[in-house]
Amino acid sequence: MNFSIIIPAHNEASSIGLTLQSLVNQTLPPKQIVVVNDNSTDNTKTIVEDFQKQYNFIDLVNVTSSDKHLPGTKIINAFYKGYEVTNKSYDVICKFDADLIFPSNYLETLAFHFNKNASIGMVAGYCYIEKNNDWVIESITGKDHIRGALKAYRKDCFEAIGQLKKSMGWDTIDELLAKYNNWSIVLDESLHVKHLKPTGASYNKGAKHLQGEAMYKMRYGFTLTLITALKMSVKKKSFRYFKDYIVGYLKATNNKPERLITKAEGRFIRDLRWKGVKQKLF
Repeated sequence: MNFSIIIPAHNEASSIGLTLQSLVNQTLPPKQIVVVNDNSTDNTKTIVEDFQKQYNFIDLVNVTSSDKHLPGTKIINAFYKGYEVTNKSYDVICKFDADLIFPSNYLETLAFHFNKNASIGMVAGYCYIEKNNDWVIESITGKDHIRGALKAYRKDCFEAIGQLKKSMGWDTIDELLAKYNNWSIVLDESLHVKHLKPTGASYNKGAKHLQGEAMYKMRYGFTLTLITALKMSVKKKSFRYFKDYIVGYLKATNNKPERLITKAEGRFIRDLRWKGVKQKLF
């Protein structure tokens, strides 16, 4: 099974070497790794070039964009710069972050799941962060959700969902659209991936309302957005998250940005979300 991996990287000199080393040491080596050096001002480019000298399946793409970390658009734009040069003969396409350390059997285990069942469209492990000198699961989302840091898609699934959306919320929409198109999703609890930088640590303050806007674009409706905002506020132990979600959603209802999904997809997503809410309540 051929894996093509795209890694957007902006000023990741402290971690990109560790990520690449863990990938070149895989028991099932990837067919191709494309690192997109996105406007880095540190030694990211040099570190990747050093790996290129040793491994002919690593490619480097240098692009220039904004130095602001706005979730969604920036990282997916970088992903597509890498996708342009990716060999399209892949079986599985991966979007990985540049601050991860993968266990050596990671790709082999993904391949095992994909080969076991042709209806499986996405597979991943779990992100772990260091806390009090121990590695613990990074529990900012439910255990049924694949983190945006380590996405892996079967080629047919990737095409069926229309690839990745250039918007905040892309890493939720992909799973929802996969389910809409009858693909199943697998998370393997045996796969512990070290996440060196906690999610959200580098987000720009200008992005604070984008999550609420994403709820509008995904056709959640106000009530589901309200529930999601409350859940995130409790998880983060901060009322600010609730306020930012709701303000972002209400702004979007006035500005009416382009929706990311069709009405039929929206109905499916709302039904799926309400089913999940009822299961947790009852």
